[in-house]
Amino acid sequence: MKKFRPRPGFVMRAYRFALDPNAAQERALRSHCGAARAAFNWAVGWVEASWWQRRAEESYGIGGDRLTPWRPWSLPALRRAFNEFKRTDQRFASWWAENSKEAYNTGLANDAAAFDNYAKSKRGTRKGQAVGMPRFRSRRKARPSCRFTTGTIGVDTDGRHVTLPRLGTIRTHEPTAKLLARLAAGTARVLSATVRHERGRWFVAFQTEVRRDLARVASPDVAVGIDLGVKTLAVTADSTGEVRQVPNPRHLDTALKRLRRASRTVSRRRGPDRRIGQQPSKRWEKADAARNRVHHRVANLRTDAVHKLTAAVAAGYGTVVVEDLNVAGMLHNWRMARKVADAGFGEIRRQLAYKTRWNGCRLVVADRWFPSSKTCSGCGAVKAKLALHVRTYACDACGLEMDRDANAARNLAALAAIAATGTGVAGDQDTLKVSKPRGADRKTRTTRQARKGPAGRAGGATLPHQRQTETRTVT
Repeated sequence: MKKFRPRPGFVMRAYRFALDPNAAQERALRSHCGAARAAFNWAVGWVEASWWQRRAEESYGIGGDRLTPWRPWSLPALRRAFNEFKRTDQRFASWWAENSKEAYNTGLANDAAAFDNYAKSKRGTRKGQAVGMPRFRSRRKARPSCRFTTGTIGVDTDGRHVTLPRLGTIRTHEPTAKLLARLAAGTARVLSATVRHERGRWFVAFQTEVRRDLARVASPDVAVGIDLGVKTLAVTADSTGEVRQVPNPRHLDTALKRLRRASRTVSRRRGPDRRIGQQPSKRWEKADAARNRVHHRVANLRTDAVHKLTAAVAAGYGTVVVEDLNVAGMLHNWRMARKVADAGFGEIRRQLAYKTRWNGCRLVVADRWFPSSKTCSGCGAVKAKLALHVRTYACDACGLEMDRDANAARNLAALAAIAATGTGVAGDQDTLKVSKPRGADRKTRTTRQARKGPAGRAGGATLPHQRQTETRTVT
């Protein structure tokens, strides 16, 4: 499927608003999201049925053209097949007409993308980690979501209601003035709307094509380096020598006492047990809702803090330099995993990537093995070892002593001048030689182990667009 690209001078931007649906509207929202999940599960079973059938026929000695044909997983093919089945299949015949066709199209589109990613990953043409076969989505674990691309989609002129196909007009919890003003001025148009239930609320996100208005940053000629940490969330150092510290709010640590108390209350109630078919009591549901409210508050506070930090950085400097942190590897350290996850390093990097494009800034990502903490920002000398508990950097060559994070931020800010001077040392931007005797210790595995599916798995079958041969060594 051809990917949509905005017109020249426009960018893609999402506007997200919380909803306040009534009881009937909430039932309709859950029905649409359930229809999307049901269509996704149907498509997974329909496509994989041919895989299992071909594997069984091959085990009987059948081959060649006598094998069952492959079932296509493209979105048009899935639509045609589903439109035939939904009127006769007992799983859909009695209720499919209650929901918008966009609900079923959401599940089928997600399924087509999932199979396409799996095929590209198996061919080796997809970047990133290996992707497995699409799995059936559980009603308990799948997050309710539905996307609308056609029909009546818009924001009402009163600024407090939105209109969606088959769902009608739904009141919003917050005003929609920002999007409404752009729509009235003709600088934006709505492409789609996605309703989603998360953190105990319903949200609607409008995907829009917005005219790109480049706002001039406060200091376009100044570069800033950002060193992320746990003790201090971020230490910023710009090319003018100014160093600032952004304290870590530690939202989860602050709420741990209330969270433990709420969890103890939940454990003392009669909860659900699928093994014996036990249903949760009303007191358990009430206690579980109270515990979830603590989690939701922590997540909302963290999101707000990260957005404020990234927005201030992207609007203040012409060049932003960040580190390519191995956040997934940090989470494997049980001593610091909770604090790293609470800081949101990965989300900060993701938001800076698109916010710098909005403001016309330049984002420079330092190499993962760049020794920002070990390098002296004064003379460029690099330490062979620097323990994590050492919070003050002391240079053995020039005698510079300063905070470890501030020293790393200065080195990152100096990376913005590499293209012009060929050096990454903050205090020596006119020399071409950088003292780097050792650098960082590369302990992360650079090669990924081969992933092989177990015997008898349908996903192990050869796909119609690939012909693979296996070589096995017999010992």
